[in-house]
Amino acid sequence: MVFVSSSIRLIRTQGPENIFSRMDADQTTQGNGHSSRIITVVFFTLLLDLLGFTLILPLLPSILDYYSERNDVVYQSLQSLVDRFKEAFGVPSEVKYNTVLFGGLIGSTFSLLQFVSSPLTGAASDRYGRRPLMFLTTAGLISSYILWAFSHSFTIFLLSRVIGGICKSNVSLCTAIMADLPQPKARNKGMAMIGVAFSLGFTFGPLMGAYFALRPKESDLFYQGPAFLALGFSAVDLLFIFIMLPETLHKDNKAHQMTSKIQELRDLLNPLALFNFTAVTRTKEIPSEQKIKNLKVLGMVYFTYLFFFSGLEFTLSFLTHQRFQFSSMQQGKMFLFIGIVMALIQGGYARRIKPGQQIKTVRLALILLIPAFLLVGIAWNLILLYTGLFLYSFAAAVVVPCLSAQVSEHGTAGQKGVVMGILRSLGALARALGPIVSSSVYWLTGAESCFFIYSVGFIAPLALLSRLDRQKNE
Repeated sequence: MVFVSSSIRLIRTQGPENIFSRMDADQTTQGNGHSSRIITVVFFTLLLDLLGFTLILPLLPSILDYYSERNDVVYQSLQSLVDRFKEAFGVPSEVKYNTVLFGGLIGSTFSLLQFVSSPLTGAASDRYGRRPLMFLTTAGLISSYILWAFSHSFTIFLLSRVIGGICKSNVSLCTAIMADLPQPKARNKGMAMIGVAFSLGFTFGPLMGAYFALRPKESDLFYQGPAFLALGFSAVDLLFIFIMLPETLHKDNKAHQMTSKIQELRDLLNPLALFNFTAVTRTKEIPSEQKIKNLKVLGMVYFTYLFFFSGLEFTLSFLTHQRFQFSSMQQGKMFLFIGIVMALIQGGYARRIKPGQQIKTVRLALILLIPAFLLVGIAWNLILLYTGLFLYSFAAAVVVPCLSAQVSEHGTAGQKGVVMGILRSLGALARALGPIVSSSVYWLTGAESCFFIYSVGFIAPLALLSRLDRQKNE
């Protein structure tokens, strides 16, 4: 909380445009100064949000143990699903694997909720503005943390995760705000700073969660400290949005009404329609045919990349525990390494990528992922493992910001919300399906085969990028 209050005091006294002044030294015009201010405000807004969101991550194993000991009916029902999966794919009967799979089930549910909510929230923001929807989703997150703090049953805990999953569509709103920026260079920097916020949030949030969960052994409610801290972060975030965040969607750019409300919902919930960006073509301001084609390809690149990436990311916990006997603390140190490398790359390199170099950078990152996961798959010592993880971190730092910046170039001013919401939705679907498929392949074929198969899988998004080049030459 000291960090939060200091950050707000710094912004109020110096002005958001002066923070990161070194980054923005080359921006001297009034328009660029305004963009810099928006980038800074969104960065802090998202960082506060992600610090609260990630507090729970290191606590999930203990929380699941807490409810399993109480013979909660809902918990036991979900546990039977995990047990059937373990039997079908030959997963060893170890507590570690059970916890990872159960956590993966909850994570997939969380991602599916984002798959549903992100395009709907994005479309609503195109119609009513970014700021009101940011208020609404942040207020929803506050309610989810209140439920978590008093979740004496697994049903209440699960309800808190459901509400949280629906309201995490605020991330797509942050990307839509960055997409509203007028200059391509500013949009690219904005997407990179969103990546920095993610890296910092996922690096320091879990550490704070573990620290605030420290309680006397006789206390059952070990999770209340992190829950109330998450509530505090979100409350400060809501106040921060009210004081600092302007509306970036101009009234003249608000989306026109679609021909049919039922058709609109169908376009925003049907996976096939989302892959085709059908909702973008329903308004009066329809992008060019070439831009629609590019959106479809970029959406497929985004989905296939995250499908393979999230799958291998999920199985890392299996591999390091099985091969190197990593404890939870060692797992935490591994992800801390990844987070720090990502933050350095995003803050020092990704934000400087020129708009015309984004696809080239994505192609390089995808190529590097092939040897990265091959090294992780065959690693028999920590040097090979961390070499692969370093290459992995580079890709994780640049692919999503660069693709997001590219997608933001498509669609009219009144469609940025729905375009970025659809992209976020496709990513959520990939993150819901990827871990389930990858863990199945892992236990059926073994670690080496799984990582080899998935490494080769990155050829798919590379091939799609080549298709994008052919479309440009047509």
